[in-house]
Amino acid sequence: MAASTALNGSRTSSRISKETRERILKAAARLAYRPNATARALANRRMRTLGLAAVIDGGELNNYFLEVFNGVLEAATRHEQNTTVFALHDWGADTARLHGLCDGRIDGLILLAPTISRPMTRLLPAHTPFVSLHANIALPGVINIESDEEKGAREMVRHLVRCGHRRIMHVAGPTRQLGAERRFRGYRRALAAARLPYERDLLVKAGYTVAEGRAGVRDWLRGHAGRPVPDAIFCANDGCAIGCIQALAEAGLRVPDDISVAGFDDTLAARTTVPQLTTVRQPLREMGARAVEVLLARIAQLEGAGGKAPDSPIVFPVALVDRASVSAPPRVLRLVPASR
Repeated sequence: MAASTALNGSRTSSRISKETRERILKAAARLAYRPNATARALANRRMRTLGLAAVIDGGELNNYFLEVFNGVLEAATRHEQNTTVFALHDWGADTARLHGLCDGRIDGLILLAPTISRPMTRLLPAHTPFVSLHANIALPGVINIESDEEKGAREMVRHLVRCGHRRIMHVAGPTRQLGAERRFRGYRRALAAARLPYERDLLVKAGYTVAEGRAGVRDWLRGHAGRPVPDAIFCANDGCAIGCIQALAEAGLRVPDDISVAGFDDTLAARTTVPQLTTVRQPLREMGARAVEVLLARIAQLEGAGGKAPDSPIVFPVALVDRASVSAPPRVLRLVPASR
């Protein structure tokens, strides 16, 4: 007891003389003693470590993940929590792994953009609190943090219409993903509100990566040689928009002189591409930080330490960010050049 009191600097009802304390500390220094953090955590039933699970495929840089992760790290540091990242290959194949990750090494887990099917939700362990960001479905017992994606898409298309654009293409995100569906819904509703027709030929199904955006737009251009270029293109996210700009450049089309391009997310990529990208800002860092706050509240709640976690979902507002990739449509009709 004397050694524990001296080494931990704790106060007990037992009195320890100054001489005894100094003898203990000198002995500890001579033996190169260091406390075992894991043993302490087991005694306190807290590891002071939060987990973050995300699909990381090892391809191009995932700016969405980096923005959220920065927010998670900032909030975790502020609350003196460690952070462990668990890289998954695929949500469908790796949902069963979540039970193994919650083996006592973390106090709670943040799921980043999980696409977990309803039958697989039964694999989520009940003994560990979870928070999700942009979950594809409502997960039982999991507080979800999301943004008003449909409103953001609607406001972006309204902005393009106000700039004078009438033939607006949408390069869509992955099929059967809730966020992509919401952005497509916002696109359709903005067209309807402006009394503009929805043209199926102006919908390109792509994905969220630069490569998918580039391939989708490249294929569309190759199939429409000699036909009018759309006035503007609204892409499902910034990565897709950058791929779109690359495909347009390959075809000899300039942004925004020949065609305007807009994205969604406002990641670092949107702020550093040339021209800088008009986009819808999701406060991804703030959302990551909020995920930490909510998860700590859930942990305290389950431990009976008081506090109340908020209701789900928590919806963050979005904002339109107007930059150089959008301007008024050209006076002269542009045609899709023949494939090079």
